[in-house]
Amino acid sequence: MQINPSMFLNRELSWLKFNSRVLDQCSKDLPLLEKLKFIAIYCTNLDEFYMIRVAGLKQLFSVGINTSSSDEMTPLKQLKEIRKYLHQEQKLLEEYFIKITKELEKENLFIKPYEKLDKNLKAKCDEYFFSYIFSIIVPIAVDATHPFPHLNNLSFSLVVKICDKSNPELIKFGMIRIPRVLPRFYEVSSNIYVPIESIVTPHIEDIFPGYKLLSSAAFRVTRNADIVIEEEEADDFMMILEQGLKLRRKGAFVRLQIQKNADEQIMEFLNTHMKIFNKDIYEYSILLNLPALWQIIENKTFTHLLNPLYTPKVLPPFDENTSIFNAIDKEDIMILQPFESFDPVYKFIKEASKDPEVISIRMTLYRVEKNSNIVQALIDAASDGKQVTVMVELKARFDEENNLHWAKALEDAGAHVIYGITGFKVHAKVSQVIRKHNDKLKFYVHLSTGNYNASSAKIYTDVSYFTSKEEFAKDTTSFFHILSGFNKNRTLKTLAMSPNQIKEKILEMIRVESLKEQEGVIIAKMNSLVDPDIIKALYEASIKGVKIDLIVRGICCLRPGESYSKNIRVKSIIGKYLEHARIFYFKHSEPNYFISSADWMPRNLERRLELMSPIFDERSKAKLSKILHLQLDDNTLSYELNNHGEYYKITPKKNEKRINSHTILEEYVSKIYKTLKKDTDQSKAKSLAIKLFKND
Repeated sequence: MQINPSMFLNRELSWLKFNSRVLDQCSKDLPLLEKLKFIAIYCTNLDEFYMIRVAGLKQLFSVGINTSSSDEMTPLKQLKEIRKYLHQEQKLLEEYFIKITKELEKENLFIKPYEKLDKNLKAKCDEYFFSYIFSIIVPIAVDATHPFPHLNNLSFSLVVKICDKSNPELIKFGMIRIPRVLPRFYEVSSNIYVPIESIVTPHIEDIFPGYKLLSSAAFRVTRNADIVIEEEEADDFMMILEQGLKLRRKGAFVRLQIQKNADEQIMEFLNTHMKIFNKDIYEYSILLNLPALWQIIENKTFTHLLNPLYTPKVLPPFDENTSIFNAIDKEDIMILQPFESFDPVYKFIKEASKDPEVISIRMTLYRVEKNSNIVQALIDAASDGKQVTVMVELKARFDEENNLHWAKALEDAGAHVIYGITGFKVHAKVSQVIRKHNDKLKFYVHLSTGNYNASSAKIYTDVSYFTSKEEFAKDTTSFFHILSGFNKNRTLKTLAMSPNQIKEKILEMIRVESLKEQEGVIIAKMNSLVDPDIIKALYEASIKGVKIDLIVRGICCLRPGESYSKNIRVKSIIGKYLEHARIFYFKHSEPNYFISSADWMPRNLERRLELMSPIFDERSKAKLSKILHLQLDDNTLSYELNNHGEYYKITPKKNEKRINSHTILEEYVSKIYKTLKKDTDQSKAKSLAIKLFKND
């Protein structure tokens, strides 16, 4: 079929719609601190979008590149649309924040500026200022002898306009940098949070003695994140730039956030030095630096204003007090996080580190938590003389320093650490354990859609798969050999690996469904859908009559609802947990279920080492089927994409049962767990698990 730019939705605008769905959680019937949490997430997302995506578009525009996406919208047009969209949405953000904070006051939880405190609390803030804040803040003079300072990305400061008390006509400008080591709020009492800048402002004349304060304003800057600009979210921009001229304005200012109604001379002072385009200046009537709201959200006194805490469960067969390797020997096992516990993944590595029969552990690490039990187990295994090979991806965006720390610790323990593959990022999630068994080698494999990170495993929905099948053993061995050695033939037999196999495999499976016409069925769940070749193939399948359901949490460049896509439905699910699993179903493939570390994006399919795993085990396939169909039926957390690129909230029809996929999965797993606790006969719990996750 002939493809034209109008058949694609713009990547950047699609991402903005995703973040709008995050903000829209504030309109739902949720506990107040859950709503505040979504505001913090929304603002954090927006920070990253501006310092990477907007910064990238600015670079493309500066070198005269006119096309950067399949829809062929120019960088300048994209920038204009982004700015227009965000200035409009800012009003909604402010409305939500004001409404939520007012409702929190009814719950006796306050965010109060210094000037609204009573005399006693003001005195307490004054004491905190002189005993702690005063010594840490950085007063900065800016004049002919004091140049404008370097402001770090996302730094938070006060800009001041002051005059000499003995010579009022002598006006000066300066800044007070508020370091990150200071909390965003001073908890003046267990239920009152005071914004730090509101404590500093009344003491500006103490900070600049001999000068009178005329005006001040809190502000926050966003820069081109030059340290990470070539990684992850910006690699598509860098490919385009590398093909043409390069103009790296490292660390250029790309956004200014400032208090509304700031003094005109203050605005002029800042922009003289920062030279930020006026549409990239956002004036707020609410507080700045809202990602820091987590300080309030995590107040243990107000947990009743959050969703009830759910504890992930360990289900059969992993709940048995036996070797995890014996369990995997008997059957393939799939777990769904965070409904099921991440503990078996840790136990897999921990037991391997202590088992005298284990001779080798291999693993990829992408995002590693600061106090990682898994990495400590790998260190213990290496120290004990086991062969430990670890691929540590140092280019994992915003986790570079932490990954480097663990890489050095592993090397010191004697592990063989691989620091990456030239030209590619390793994003696959896989581990392999090799044991001696009756003078032969026995292989155990774990494959996942998510990271080896116990913290994120509590909030990301991901799929983990354990197997001892020979075909998986051979392919994971080949994969780790590819990582550590020279290998021109980068292909696997059972697993599919990008950059050479996954995309071709997906395109072939779409083609097979197309041949079946109205009998064809595709269900695919992922984070983002951008790849133009796959989108084109889906359009062609739709024209042939294939029924296609896509569950795409974030970016979707496919335009549904047109003549060429009338059989394609696109849903997005936003809720308590971050949807992160990649699950694919192709009715007429054999096997027909797959899990993967890769989204359907050029960066995943062409510029990374990723893995896609077929699922042969019937029980595991039934589990994946249940997940997919439950999410397709979800009418509580879901949004549907229309042909104009807009998402509308799906709501239950009259007398229709409310289906919240997150809550239902919590209840399913809890029911199995309770049955297990009540009856020591594990067969009943296993039977219930099979029934609940039966194939539709």
